Amino acid sequence: MSQMNRRRALQLLAALGTTGLVAGCGTDDSGAESGPELSPIKIGLMAPLTGNLKAIGQEIVNGFQLFLELNQARLGGHPTELLTADEGYTAKSGKAAVDELLKQGVLALTGVATSAVMLSIRDTVEQARVPLVGSNASPTSLQSVVYIWRTSYVLDEAGRALGRYLRQRLDPTERLAIIMPQGLTSEDVLRGFRQEFGESDPRIKDPVTWTKGASGAPDKRDYADKIRTALARKPAAVFCFYDGSAAVEFIKQLRNAGFRGAVYAPGFLTEGAVLESFKETPGDALGIQTALNYSADINNAANRLFASAYRKKHGSSPTTYAMASYDAAQVLDQAIRIAGDAPTPQQVNLALGKIGQIDSPRGVWQFNQPRTPQQKWYLREVQMDGQVLSNVLITELATLG
Repeated sequence: MSQMNRRRALQLLAALGTTGLVAGCGTDDSGAESGPELSPIKIGLMAPLTGNLKAIGQEIVNGFQLFLELNQARLGGHPTELLTADEGYTAKSGKAAVDELLKQGVLALTGVATSAVMLSIRDTVEQARVPLVGSNASPTSLQSVVYIWRTSYVLDEAGRALGRYLRQRLDPTERLAIIMPQGLTSEDVLRGFRQEFGESDPRIKDPVTWTKGASGAPDKRDYADKIRTALARKPAAVFCFYDGSAAVEFIKQLRNAGFRGAVYAPGFLTEGAVLESFKETPGDALGIQTALNYSADINNAANRLFASAYRKKHGSSPTTYAMASYDAAQVLDQAIRIAGDAPTPQQVNLALGKIGQIDSPRGVWQFNQPRTPQQKWYLREVQMDGQVLSNVLITELATLG
């Protein structure tokens, strides 16, 4: 059995809870005794473990841990210890988290949920010469980096994918209201959207409605007034950008304001725990269409393995946050294997550039020159899957990156 086939067999057995039948064999593929144990390594993971983005942070942790569990807690054959640190949501808390992990001698870093944190730790990572395989935050202004890679996306791509789609979908007489929280991530998404939709298109001529940023948990006073201002212009549809608990509150307040038209957004609006908040009022979320680089119902072998194992362990469908973190572990596994028996952070970073196509739950992708994925983007719609609200894959939108 080839090494890749043996690893796939181990993964499948792990997903079924039967790894013990194989993992304890102690032999290589030829039946001979396996070689000496490789040295243990440490990987540092940063994610928001408290506050408004805690659910997203937990998904990031879950995805990386799942890959480790399916691979006998090893990356590149090395026994692997995963160290976690709370990035918070500010530049100061992010800097403290990365400093804490670097002091512990990690071979590589991963995670990072927010743009503010990613930008704040850029110079620290580059100066430390320790690779960071980020699995969420990816602002467009993060350029000319050597040690920072991302398995997620660049933030303007979600806007670009939807801009291209809505330019063709909206009636020439319809107007689109754009409502977003103030911040770097919104500006990236909006820039990409306008680029593809058309800056001068009369359908988006109304001013953008900016709401409070997402630094804390929102309440019913945060969006209601701004939503009324946007709806006073009688839009046929709304394009917005929220995630986590902010997404839940925004959708509720939009519906409470009486808007029953179409809602479009990057997929974070309806991702993960957000839909669980609408169990009692599913009509508020039904029909929302989003663009994302992943849908839990993608039909390929890698996603069947990943989604099945994730559902078995956590009792819920995986999100793009978990998937990108799982892929971060996957690319580190390959890079560390390429780097050899005694890898250094610098060798792992060089090896990351030698990885080709990644067989991912989202579909096959590869790193481009800016160290981000060249990948497909999908259109999803919130529908009822039995008694459960789900994001259902509708079509492919574009390949970006």
